[in-house]
Amino acid sequence: MIPAKVQACLDEHQLSVLQFEPGSTPTSELAASKIGVAVGQIAKSMLFKAKDGRFHLVVCAGDRRVCNKRMRRYLGVKARMATVEETLAITGFEPGGVCPFGVTQAHIHIDVSLAVYQQVYPAAGTDSTGVPTNYPQLLLITAGETCDVMQEA
Repeated sequence: MIPAKVQACLDEHQLSVLQFEPGSTPTSELAASKIGVAVGQIAKSMLFKAKDGRFHLVVCAGDRRVCNKRMRRYLGVKARMATVEETLAITGFEPGGVCPFGVTQAHIHIDVSLAVYQQVYPAAGTDSTGVPTNYPQLLLITAGETCDVMQEA
């Protein structure tokens, strides 16, 4: 079931949802396999907690990893991955289904690693969904900032 705040965003922007059996797409690899796209097209959303106490949601290509040095330089402070409990409390979503739509308690950052794809697929709030969209639309809908914090490919 798509959370109401995500459905409202999808409706507003006339986006559709790809739905699969529950628990079938909790990783970028599984999601890409189900959708039939490259792993990099999966828009992986990861929550970080900075030393200053602020939360940052980084959305990046599913085949990439965050570079801690770049992240620290970008944020100006060291950050760590949020716990499962923090992720649920701040985003309203469990890891594996974190959606960048409707998140208000974290700064949203969209990594340039997604810009190379014509279509990308963030989760729709569950670990069995994907939303076909593109990089410019993802930036617009989330009001996210562009960042470059991934390790080199």
